Amino acid sequence: MKGFPTRSPAHLEVRPPTRQWMVEALWSEQGVGIVGGEPKCGKSFLALDLAVAVAAGVPCLRHFRPAGSGAVLLFAAEDAGHIVRARLEGIADAADTAFEDLDIAVIDVPTLRLDHRPDRQRLLETVERIRPRLLILDPLVRLHGVDENAVAEVAPILGFLREIQRRFETAVVLVHHARKSGATRPGQALRGSSELHAWGDSNLYLRRRDRQIVMTVEHRAAPGLNDIEIELADDGKGPALRLRQAVAAETVAQPENAGQRIVEILAEAGTPLSQRQIRERAAIRAATVADALRSLCREGRVERPPQGGYRLAGRCADPPAAPIEGNDEALPKAVSRSNP
Repeated sequence: MKGFPTRSPAHLEVRPPTRQWMVEALWSEQGVGIVGGEPKCGKSFLALDLAVAVAAGVPCLRHFRPAGSGAVLLFAAEDAGHIVRARLEGIADAADTAFEDLDIAVIDVPTLRLDHRPDRQRLLETVERIRPRLLILDPLVRLHGVDENAVAEVAPILGFLREIQRRFETAVVLVHHARKSGATRPGQALRGSSELHAWGDSNLYLRRRDRQIVMTVEHRAAPGLNDIEIELADDGKGPALRLRQAVAAETVAQPENAGQRIVEILAEAGTPLSQRQIRERAAIRAATVADALRSLCREGRVERPPQGGYRLAGRCADPPAAPIEGNDEALPKAVSRSNP
């Protein structure tokens, strides 16, 4: 046979379906990508918040749920150990999880160069030993000596990180700086080659808008989110990022996940909930909740009992109770499944 062997698509391997999200709506399962932004925007804090979410199985920014938990491997090139510890303690406290139990392995060397063969080999061996679900490298500028504007020099580094992702089925977060520019899309403001922007399966970009920090979320194979305002606050042992209180209840959830989230909330509640109560517990926009409830009612998965609100269909009748308050956003009767 001359040339490369080939197969028809029907004879390719069938891979078992995988979860879409490592952290719901923020980072894809086994995805590589950039946490980018201008200096002093909280990029490292956001990367560490992702680390705590994955290591402890707690929501990132107290809102975005991880799909389970797993080990995290971290290299913080610019921060001393005591700084990394203080930041992780603050985030763990904000997430109400035990700092001492975080499944995070911190690479303890002064330098790590992704353009040096010996360092790449040591990193491969470390990933093979730890088997992390997430690898975080912060920041890119301290991890090489190549020209970031030259595709031919940047591509081998990104290719090596993609190799880690595929070989060990781990997500990779690369923290990177952005220029202060008027680029239409945040990814276009990243320092260096456009290859960096194109490389990511999931990308999170931070920028300042007046005194607020705005996070933009992009994905290769899923819709992004509307811009989200976040802030750095210290409510306990140290500073941690959080959603601004004014927008926390309006956090956008992916429409395809909203219905399942509502079903989970109603199952946990056990009693009917108003649309407003559902919205507050799910941290999903009102319009998204309304659309999801219409679909769930049409599918027969959710119904409206006589006293008002919403519950899972087929639940035993609840004892008489006062009407549910705060249900002024009721669905039209045409889609209601309540008993006559």
